[in-house]
Parts: sequence; C-alpha cells; structure tokens
Amino acid sequence: MGRVLVIGLDPAQIPGWDPAPVQAAIARGQARFEELGLEADMCLVVPEDRPEEAIVAALTGGDYACVVVGGGIRKHEPLLELFERVVNLVRQYAPGAAIAFNSGPEDMADAALRWLR
Repeated sequence: MGRVLVIGLDPAQIPGWDPAPVQAAIARGQARFEELGLEADMCLVVPEDRPEEAIVAALTGGDYACVVVGGGIRKHEPLLELFERVVNLVRQYAPGAAIAFNSGPEDMADAALRWLR
C-alpha cells in the first residue's frame, strides 16, 4: 500500500506535563500500523529545536505514499507557522505523498488509510 511518515511533537520534550499518556497512545497507534501491515516511520520534533531539519531528513529518508501531520502541530494556535512550514516541506520534499491529518496518536494509521486505499 505504501510507506507512511508521521510528523508530530515529541511528548518527552514538552515542558510542564507528563509525556507518558501520549507516549502510550503513540505506541498504540504504531501497533495499529503493524496490525494493518503498513510500514510507518515517526518523526517527532521539538518546535524550538530546528524541527525543519529533522522533517527534511525524514522526508528525504524514504519514499512515502502518505504523510500524517499530528494534531499537536496542527491544533495548537501558537504552532500555526510550524504547521504551515510542515505542509510546505511535505509538498517540496515528498510531492507525490498524500497529506493526512489524525485526531490523535491512536488513529494515525486510519488517517493514512483514507489516502492509501
């Protein structure tokens, strides 16, 4: 069906909150990819730590049929500019990839499936 890249925030690097619940949800989301027999790579970034470099490295490191942009980047108003940069980096470095949006870490595979079918 094609390989998937998930771009999201690194929950372990966000100050002031417990990353464990998000890390557990990401693990469940990764297990869903495995259940579906889909190859998926994760690119978890920190907004203050040159996220573009990590995203470009991930995008150029594989041939992706779909890129899922996580809600942490998409929904948090202060990260609007980062969200715009992510979308444009996907367009530039993976122009053949569909772009999908999940509602949470556990449905990243389902978001990708909407475009991989």
